Amino acid sequence: MPAPTDDDRHRALEALAAAQWRLALRLTLTMLALYAGFTLLVAWAKPLLATPLVPGLSLGILLGGLLIVAAWVLIWIYVRWANDHYDRTVASLRER
Repeated sequence: MPAPTDDDRHRALEALAAAQWRLALRLTLTMLALYAGFTLLVAWAKPLLATPLVPGLSLGILLGGLLIVAAWVLIWIYVRWANDHYDRTVASLRER
């Protein structure tokens, strides 16, 4: 198999950068939608958020906590992708 040229490596890096951009954009839009949804609930559905689920825990507190958990999950998704795909691809391009 012929060795890859610099042009091949450049195209591979451009494809990798595009994949990284797409993932980052999806994750960012997901977080923005979740945060905007929560903010809109706070602005217009205060009685709903004040609904007690159990003593000492309202729906608003639960959703706020889940928003924080969602942020951590989205971060985990990006880190996992970066470790599994991005780093491996860059390392294979360096070896060629």
